[in-house]
Amino acid sequence: MELGVFSVFVGASVLVFLGGVEVGFSQSEAYARNYISWADLKVDEPKVGLNSRNEFVNGSRVIVVDKNGGGDSLTVQGAVDMVPEQNTDRVKIYILPGIYREKVLVPISKPYISFIGNQNQTSDTVITWNNKASDKDVTGYELGTYRTASVAIEADYFCATGITFENSVVAVPGGYGMQAVALRVAGDKAMFYRVKVLGTQDTLLDETGSHYFYRSHIQGSVDFIFGRSKSLYQYLIGKSLGSFQSSVSYCHFDDIITPSGWSDWNHPERQKTVEFGEYHCRGRGAAERRGRVPWLKSFSFEEIRPFLDTKFIYGEQWLRL
Repeated sequence: MELGVFSVFVGASVLVFLGGVEVGFSQSEAYARNYISWADLKVDEPKVGLNSRNEFVNGSRVIVVDKNGGGDSLTVQGAVDMVPEQNTDRVKIYILPGIYREKVLVPISKPYISFIGNQNQTSDTVITWNNKASDKDVTGYELGTYRTASVAIEADYFCATGITFENSVVAVPGGYGMQAVALRVAGDKAMFYRVKVLGTQDTLLDETGSHYFYRSHIQGSVDFIFGRSKSLYQYLIGKSLGSFQSSVSYCHFDDIITPSGWSDWNHPERQKTVEFGEYHCRGRGAAERRGRVPWLKSFSFEEIRPFLDTKFIYGEQWLRL
């Protein structure tokens, strides 16, 4: 289903899906290290020498990943490992097309990293793994949801474009230990532009920090977007593979959504701290309101307005788009 605005309030945490509001930052502003700009999401492909390790192109360090051996690293994690600890400058990891079957961690000690694929062919560059929560580690303990992520971003000022993040586990809704995260984002000030995040249960763990998802695609069946972050989702396609989704939304609902629309997961006390609401929703799943849960809130424009641009995520402090 194509989503407009989608918000989840958990304590002080809010997620917002937004449609129809353009970003207003000037591209003419000087590049600053503590901002993410369009330049951080681009590489000058003709200038990238595929056999020249750690080449600088237009002032930025570029590390090339090619599974066929033509770059600086065969793996994405190998490229991340090449970035120095406590990095202070933008490093662009340019990932050539291919399926990269690996778990990737961008640790908190390595900020200012970009993952760059082909913005026009997002499906060409895939990072995929297949852990689920009931899998066991080398000590015999179950991984749990948190450790299943195919790609985990713990560093600040991360950005990505033209990449598919995937967890290939096919989860049966309600099955034990089937949580399988494709992407976990725990760093602050992260941007994702033209990416895909694919899974079934617990696809995107938008854990903590302020994040911006723009013109992207997130797919799953149960809890496929969850977490405690403060995030803005603009021009997003969120595709539910099942019949249930819980969120606060301003969006297009397909009729795959159950009439009740929302759930407190059999914990009525959560109704006191979590606010579910809708504003100008569209689609066959939004037309029938009589079956909605009685504690659903309908927002007025004045109530929804604070969430309708990048000021909500303090974008003026870290975005230059």
